[in-house]
Amino acid sequence: MEKFDKLSGIAAPMPLVNIDTDMIIPKQFLKTIKRTGLGVNLFDEMRYTLDGAEIPEFVLNKPQYRDAQILVAGDNFGCGSSREHAPWAIADFGIRCIISTSFADIFYNNCFKNGILPVVLSKEQVDLLMKDAEKGANARIEIDLLAQTITSSDGEVITFEVDAFRKHCLLNGLDDIGLTMEKAASIDTFEANAAQSRPWV
Repeated sequence: MEKFDKLSGIAAPMPLVNIDTDMIIPKQFLKTIKRTGLGVNLFDEMRYTLDGAEIPEFVLNKPQYRDAQILVAGDNFGCGSSREHAPWAIADFGIRCIISTSFADIFYNNCFKNGILPVVLSKEQVDLLMKDAEKGANARIEIDLLAQTITSSDGEVITFEVDAFRKHCLLNGLDDIGLTMEKAASIDTFEANAAQSRPWV
């Protein structure tokens, strides 16, 4: 998993509330077990017409937001079913951080396991960053996970809370497999001892 420490990027404003996981990645794209290739179908039904043409008015289709790495979203982001394909699609598109007033619990947890930083802020703070994001590609937001700060394009600094263990995992690029591999030496020792003491197993 890619490490997350500091990010300076374009923020796309998406003020819709209750964006569920089916809106993020519709069910017809859930056949794959790969984490890559889903970015093209992120927000598919909002992003494309039925014949596959881009909808120009959708925020991520606008030229100034095509390379967005941050999403400033409305309340209750990631609700609905627990599909892990949702954060896979977001990460594959290139978005590394989502800012909202609240997230659905399962989606929130899945973000950390896929290298995405979900940040919960007050409505006033989200509104401020939403207006900042509406300025377009010239308004870059900076996120410092170590310091737990977000700096707007105007230099306003907002602090945020994040669980210490999840912060450690993001800073070091550790998903569940990575956390297990940190204990590889202990696992090898255990298996060697077990093989000697119980050779019949």
